[in-house]
Amino acid sequence: MESDKNKVLFYGGKYHAFSNFSSFMVMYEDYLWPTAEYAYQASKFDDVVIINEIKSARSSYDTFQIARKYPDKVRKDWMEVNLGIMKKIVREKLNQHSYIKQKLIETGQMEIIENSPTDAFWGWGQNKDGQNHLGKIWMELRDEIN
Repeated sequence: MESDKNKVLFYGGKYHAFSNFSSFMVMYEDYLWPTAEYAYQASKFDDVVIINEIKSARSSYDTFQIARKYPDKVRKDWMEVNLGIMKKIVREKLNQHSYIKQKLIETGQMEIIENSPTDAFWGWGQNKDGQNHLGKIWMELRDEIN
């Protein structure tokens, strides 16, 4: 198995600030969201009632659960736009928090991975062979600021 020593892992630990669930508010689309996860989950919908339910959620985890209740209400173009929307949200988070910017610079050129054991789309998943889209977004943004 490949060593994780030269990788930045952020499902928890020292680089948890990169997680969408981390407690950093994000101004996105003229609304101050409690976390990036709130903004992302709300972006799936055009229905104001669902968006307001997400805004009222008690936690990032709850926003995810709310969104899962409405699979038939997700924007029809979601699979075409979700990566771009995530990148916009993460860019806003980065620009609004100097602490996160410093943490990102501190990663140098190391590979950044969301080491989620369950999410093989945004992270590396159970077998550590996932797509790691969120890690890739952080690396792209790092390249932009360097």
